[in-house]
Amino acid sequence: MPSSELKIHPTYKVGIRRHTRQVNVGGVLVGGNAPISVQTMTKTKTGDVNATVQQIIDATEAGCDIIRVTVNDKEAAEAMPKIVMKSPIPVVADIHFNHVFALQAIEAGVAKVRINPGNIGSKDRIKQVLEAAAEKGIPIRIGVNSGSLEEDILNKFGYPTAEALFESAMRHVEICDEFNFKDLVISVKSTDVKLMIEAYRLISAKTDIPLHLGVTEAGTTKIGTIKSAVGIGTLLAEGIGDTIRVSLTDDPVKEIEVGKEILRSLSLASRNVELIACPTCGRLEVDLFSIVKQLEEKLAGVKKPIKIAVLGCVVNGPGEASEADIGIAAGKGVAILYRKGEMIKKIKEDEIVSTILEEVQNFQPGK
Repeated sequence: MPSSELKIHPTYKVGIRRHTRQVNVGGVLVGGNAPISVQTMTKTKTGDVNATVQQIIDATEAGCDIIRVTVNDKEAAEAMPKIVMKSPIPVVADIHFNHVFALQAIEAGVAKVRINPGNIGSKDRIKQVLEAAAEKGIPIRIGVNSGSLEEDILNKFGYPTAEALFESAMRHVEICDEFNFKDLVISVKSTDVKLMIEAYRLISAKTDIPLHLGVTEAGTTKIGTIKSAVGIGTLLAEGIGDTIRVSLTDDPVKEIEVGKEILRSLSLASRNVELIACPTCGRLEVDLFSIVKQLEEKLAGVKKPIKIAVLGCVVNGPGEASEADIGIAAGKGVAILYRKGEMIKKIKEDEIVSTILEEVQNFQPGK
């Protein structure tokens, strides 16, 4: 299938989640009917334990479920026991080629290892890693990337295709099957969103292994957010995917925020505060930009599941505001406050922020 053609595989219907086998990543279930988990990766030097642990804590507070840490040198491998011990969430060791680092990470108590078995050398080395992981009950993520496909597969297909990514992933799965290791997660990432979608669709149609979704090296926050939302969101909407990671050239916290918002947009995760505001136009008669900015800042730490609508004109304002838990329909210097569809009172423009904050404080979910 050409990569330009995007077709939903007939096996799946939009909105029906694909059933996969389930793995346990340090207490976080991935696959089956478990919630879609959100991951990120530390961007510190792993050998700097304090900096790495702090980044893990920051990501955890932002809502991260699982975090990946590179183990790329001796200092990183030696730091892993302390990092695992201090981390409040499951830690995944990111390993490339070096089976010794994989063994050290498993011994350190990581919750999962990201490694491609076919890239770590002899069958004896593969056996050592798989047996150690099986003994500890640690799953392995096979991570295939369009930018690092095996030379023989590239020669066969000419360039990265969905079929090439699939063949590479299944090559590693077959190695695991040979050693009776089934505790797997697969990713088939690409910077090309259409290719990534096509590859995940292909692999989801041919295996029940849980899938880790991501657009690799997505880019800066603006572009990477768009690419990730399109790629990951499309697949999740089709029921494909069990855990996600948004890759941005930014702080891990930003990756988590975007990942969580992708899930919320598809009703796959509950919201805390959902702030809805009109895009504004020439009908706007209040300083909506300032109002929304103040509300975003003051509501950032609120954990209540509450929908707030702030609309700046009389055309769509009353309807949208009345559909929210708390709504504001503004006119020239004034606004109407709505609470669960009921018109409550008229307030002045300079009272909008304080009124909403008071309403949020008094709001009781479910009532």
